[in-house]
Amino acid sequence: MSEELVEEFITVESIFVRGRNCLALRSKFSPLFTDYYLHLMQYGLRNEELYDSLLKELMAYFTLYMVARPWAEQHAWTVNLRTPAVANLFVTGSSLTESVVGRVFTQDIKEPEENTLYSTLLRKGFEPQYSVVPIPGTSPARWVEEFYRQSEQRNARCIELPDECYTMVTAQPDADEEWLASLTREKMAHLEEDENTRVLETRRFRFYCGCTLDRILPTLKTLQENKEDLFQGEEELEVTCPRCAAIYRVTKENLED
Repeated sequence: MSEELVEEFITVESIFVRGRNCLALRSKFSPLFTDYYLHLMQYGLRNEELYDSLLKELMAYFTLYMVARPWAEQHAWTVNLRTPAVANLFVTGSSLTESVVGRVFTQDIKEPEENTLYSTLLRKGFEPQYSVVPIPGTSPARWVEEFYRQSEQRNARCIELPDECYTMVTAQPDADEEWLASLTREKMAHLEEDENTRVLETRRFRFYCGCTLDRILPTLKTLQENKEDLFQGEEELEVTCPRCAAIYRVTKENLED
């Protein structure tokens, strides 16, 4: 996002539910979604309503997932969709950078046999960890719940509340699984009234990529030794950031050492 735009942070609460041995994550995502739309407007981009809705919901639950994880991690998910439409949804972020970003890919997508979530975990000093999970249905909430069941090997519930507030509750050791399975929007809306809870921590996030032309140029310089082949007779080359879809225009002079 341009440095001229001021991103607004959201605050995610991590809440322990005593007696249920569950962790509840919660935040109102309106400010983050606003910055997401400002980012699209800045580059003249627009996602179709279907993709837009799926990406926003996925970003929300992905952010809650990061808060359920240790601080010093960077995560990335790619959801390769067959239904409701062939596309890739990509989200990435980290509590260390207090950022989350995502985009939609609709061109040249290989149609999978079933919807599949690919996850990557990066931690300094450790080998990357990868996970591939088949995910049912067309709802990001159900995808994340299935990801928890298969990859995290525990249960989780994802529930959207009014006013773009998203919640996720994850099972901890000796969790009350029956209570977790019984959660509804009504119960989540009155969680702190009906249950013994304690806020463990808060983390903040913004929609932010950090890409710049200077960061993209080194990659371009390795693609083609002959600039004429790279530009194919054009004066400028249009380059898109793979993380946020920001558009940069590169000239031959930009590639001069």
